[in-house]
Amino acid sequence: MRIEVSPHEVSYISRVHFNTSWSEPISRREAIATGAALLTLHGVGGHQPATLPHEGTSVTIACFIRYQIDPFQRDAFRTYAENWGRIIPRCGGHLIGYFLPHEGTNDIGWGLIAFDSLASYEKYKARLRTDQESRENFLMAQTKRFILREERNFVEVVDGTFNMPSTLSGA
Repeated sequence: MRIEVSPHEVSYISRVHFNTSWSEPISRREAIATGAALLTLHGVGGHQPATLPHEGTSVTIACFIRYQIDPFQRDAFRTYAENWGRIIPRCGGHLIGYFLPHEGTNDIGWGLIAFDSLASYEKYKARLRTDQESRENFLMAQTKRFILREERNFVEVVDGTFNMPSTLSGA
């Protein structure tokens, strides 16, 4: 799949290094901005639903899931996230990705899932409740107790405010 990136997106994304260690802990704001950049790459945002080229579906909102995890059970969380890689698309969500802590804070993980509406999210949740592998994954997390806290936020980009480059010349 080829992704087209505008010069404005390059200005932000070029500062995000996914294959290198962070030199300092990433803040919650930086993590959300990084997720928003990922959404831009996937065509999410604005009032007009974006079409996903490989699926022919549109997305207008994203669910950011922030996990506080037991840092001594990082591998269990990795397995949990890998399982969602099969389950989420099958149940109707567009999985942008799961992210493990890498450098800095060692107990915060992220999940990012896109939907075309909150109604689609509600249908997705109903499918999760009846999907056998989904139920097993939730049970594993409850049994092993590696997720200490979970927060969900639904976001959309406000037109004209996202990814605005500096207008300061020479910056």
